[in-house]
Amino acid sequence: MKINIIEGEFSVCKLDGIESIDLSRQFTFVSVTDEEISLVCRSENVPKTNARDDGWRMLRIEGQLDFSLVGILANISKILAQEKVGIFAISTYNTDYILCKQCDFDRAVASLKSNGYEF
Repeated sequence: MKINIIEGEFSVCKLDGIESIDLSRQFTFVSVTDEEISLVCRSENVPKTNARDDGWRMLRIEGQLDFSLVGILANISKILAQEKVGIFAISTYNTDYILCKQCDFDRAVASLKSNGYEF
């Protein structure tokens, strides 16, 4: 399975509203629940927010993943957990994205490569 590195630094944020989110920007992920509004985007695109965590890097699992495929994200999570790499996972209709902190990024990539993932 192939994984691509998405260049740039990303931030995970908590917002009070959605009005300030620029949805025209690539790699903008918004979640609205009964408890919060979360935003993941490139750090330079973060709107005014009360809470943000910077310094994330992003990996994309390549190709469209059929909904019947199981265990892909679980296997990657297991590999990274064994390396003590914390992740923030995002799933879209087509594929999955995995974010890890910049300080763990090189170790995460090396670990996935040594477990058969192509970059």
